[in-house]
Amino acid sequence: MASSAAYEPPSLTKAWQVFLAHVPTMLLIWVATAVISAMGFIIYMVIHVIAYLAAGGEAMSDAVAGTTMALGQLGQLPFSILSSLVGVLFTAVPALHYATGETIGIEAAFQALFRRPWRYLLAGLLFSLATVVGIVLCILPGIAVALVGPVYVNRVFTTDQPVLDALGASFQAVYRSPKGWEFVGIEILTGLVVGVVTLVTCGLGALVAVPVSSFYIQNVAYHRGVLS
Repeated sequence: MASSAAYEPPSLTKAWQVFLAHVPTMLLIWVATAVISAMGFIIYMVIHVIAYLAAGGEAMSDAVAGTTMALGQLGQLPFSILSSLVGVLFTAVPALHYATGETIGIEAAFQALFRRPWRYLLAGLLFSLATVVGIVLCILPGIAVALVGPVYVNRVFTTDQPVLDALGASFQAVYRSPKGWEFVGIEILTGLVVGVVTLVTCGLGALVAVPVSSFYIQNVAYHRGVLS
């Protein structure tokens, strides 16, 4: 059973207030994600520079260039995975907040993340695979999977359900519950608003719009009965 605040009527004002209480946590998540991504990019570039110097500063053959690119991507892979893992906290922190009724501090957020990292990596891999398959099939199924994301992350972080069961239950909750489609409509509208804010602020608005929308959507999910 989630906190009583989770079932209260949602509003942007409430989401903003909850976001303000979590600013230090959200800020550190942004910084950590950016730093990890930057480290991966540096590794990628270092591998390319070493290959260029090894070639005597001359143009590399197609085979060597292809091998260098593959090695660069391989070296960048651990950082990409870690960045994605930390990035999921943007949705997980709001989920944990409404599940417990507590303000999720920096230490609590990262303790929750690294308590079961393999579970979250597996959950992310499964969700990414389902989304990609859906997009390849006909785009719309991929969008349908993506819209399940907030509910799925909530179940993965706040329950002990196996990740495959959590994904199936999330689909049931979103597309079979009485107000599931209403929830989907609110998700789409919220996403459009976040996109507009991000666009008109040259990306800076996303620093606020994304986490505020995450708190808002989690509250909507509980209030509409998609989460319980």
